[in-house]
Amino acid sequence: MTETPPVWPPHWPRVLDARFGPPRPGAYRACPEDFQVEEILGFSPEGEGEHLWLWIEKRGMTSDTVARALARACEVSPRSVGYAGLKDRVAVTRQWFSVHLPGRATPDDLPSRLAGQSLALLETRRHPRKLKRGVHRGNRFHLRLTGDVTAMPGLDERWSWLCRHGVPNYFGPQRFGPDGRNLHRAASLLARVWRKRDDPQGMLLSAARSYLFNVQLAARIEQGTWDSPLEGEAVILDGSSSQFVIERLDDELRDRAARLDIHPSGVLWGRGESVARQEALASERDPLAAHQPLCEGLVRAGARLARRPLRLRLAAPGLERDAEGAVWLSFELPPGAYATSVLRELIDHPTLNFQPSPSGDDERGAPDAPTAAVQ
Repeated sequence: MTETPPVWPPHWPRVLDARFGPPRPGAYRACPEDFQVEEILGFSPEGEGEHLWLWIEKRGMTSDTVARALARACEVSPRSVGYAGLKDRVAVTRQWFSVHLPGRATPDDLPSRLAGQSLALLETRRHPRKLKRGVHRGNRFHLRLTGDVTAMPGLDERWSWLCRHGVPNYFGPQRFGPDGRNLHRAASLLARVWRKRDDPQGMLLSAARSYLFNVQLAARIEQGTWDSPLEGEAVILDGSSSQFVIERLDDELRDRAARLDIHPSGVLWGRGESVARQEALASERDPLAAHQPLCEGLVRAGARLARRPLRLRLAAPGLERDAEGAVWLSFELPPGAYATSVLRELIDHPTLNFQPSPSGDDERGAPDAPTAAVQ
């Protein structure tokens, strides 16, 4: 079968356009202070142990850059530094980092060692274990919108609809790199033989899996089933990695889906068999028929099949207007979810349509975390 090359920029549909029409133009990241992110750890460091945990506020820096700065300041290998997830570069973000310092006290002059960089050390605690990817409960966003969209009468209605019904869980444009370069590099590499030395952090594999997931989600949106489970589908419990297969779709399960208690899911492609059956299995495979070489390359590379919910629930949502007429949105998302996927339903901006970013921001998404399969 001949592969259809990955389309860039892709034309993945919004959910709200059919109900309210396309959104108006707007801006969402004129400066770092317009895009604020705070990590929700979900637990507290214990106060003792070999690992120094640091609560860091950063501006205009990637999480990788902060990790390297901490390694230099503490005179350890970068492998001794841990963090739960990558945060946006053009933003003000707060997150935890850990540094392995066995038998060593916290350097008294650590703040001065970090001076001159766009970060602030807000708190330090000790903990017995390294901070690992994906262990945090989620992220809290506080975002400022400006431009024509703020005067749009339907903005509040669009926002209210998303709060009630959820948001398509697209992987955001930062996962694919500027102009989709990560995706095109992945397609080229997987057409040959993927080797870890060519992709040490797995970012290219993640770009390919993310693209295929977004293709599945776009097809379900076009079919009108992205938010309603199919018989034989694996659904994921909200706020959890727990999942189960719907043997018989009844009113109780439809009601749970309407209450955002369970979500339909799509496949992150790789080795292994999908647990979905019947119509649900076709909904996963049919949209990817034109991308079989990409799917086969992921299997050869050893990526393991996993699942991801097609829909996001906005936790603790809020909308306010400031004295200048700008709109501030507040909400919480689980790990691996993108605030840009929320904004894409509300405003028209080139980056949200996967066009090149005027700011040159190329913060990458984190590699995929496995999703547990439990009944």
